[in-house]
Amino acid sequence: MSLQCSDDAASAAVISRPGDALLPALTVVDMVWPEQSNHHGTLFGGAALSMLDRLAFILGSRVLRGAVVTGAVGRLDFAAPVPAGQVAECRARVCRRGQRSATIGLELFAEDVLSGERQLCLSGEFVMVRRAESEGTLPPAMAPTPALEGPDPAVVRVAEIVFPGHANHRGLLHGGPAMAWIAKAGFVAASRRVRRPVVMASSERMDFVAPARVGDVVEVCAQVLEQGRRSIRVAASMWAECPGTGERRLCTSASLVYVALAD
Repeated sequence: MSLQCSDDAASAAVISRPGDALLPALTVVDMVWPEQSNHHGTLFGGAALSMLDRLAFILGSRVLRGAVVTGAVGRLDFAAPVPAGQVAECRARVCRRGQRSATIGLELFAEDVLSGERQLCLSGEFVMVRRAESEGTLPPAMAPTPALEGPDPAVVRVAEIVFPGHANHRGLLHGGPAMAWIAKAGFVAASRRVRRPVVMASSERMDFVAPARVGDVVEVCAQVLEQGRRSIRVAASMWAECPGTGERRLCTSASLVYVALAD
């Protein structure tokens, strides 16, 4: 299902430019853990909205740059619950862009990692606004690139924002959250390849080459390299991006091995 964006008359005026056809889209995954669930064993609505708001911020920052905040949330449709233990795949694309605002259309799908069955659970629109004190003009529309969007369905992406609670005393991303995000992306990539329960068997190598700082957007890309009878080798890379400038740097690369459990 493609993202549909409403034509709300109250939304900001649209700037029509030749590059707008190339406005970016982004798809990321997350896992639904028990601590994010309600007493029904399904994803709590607030946690689902947090996933969408995070993705809207990341995509809004890429097209507006500067200090971007959530300005408004449009209609939200909760179509189905997301059971704990499933993958939440969030998709976003820019519907409209003004001088200081961008309307982001979002969808959240639940995916059963064993069967691959997907169901649309939540859809809506977020309006992201660049704060007035952010200097500069509207950047040109961004063409999709493998480093950012990657249409290859074999590539799994996890995107996070580095908050103070993720950082050490120097304001740099602590290794623990970084490794957890890498492991999550690798788990989804391996699970999608074999459609069986998998666990991490080893981390063959992990190289930390640059830091991620508080306020950065961190994007982990994972892809299966090899598959044996029960083992799956996954390559992962973690990139940090400054939301204000768009500067990107490779922070970590890893080689992970997952093993499919016996039936």
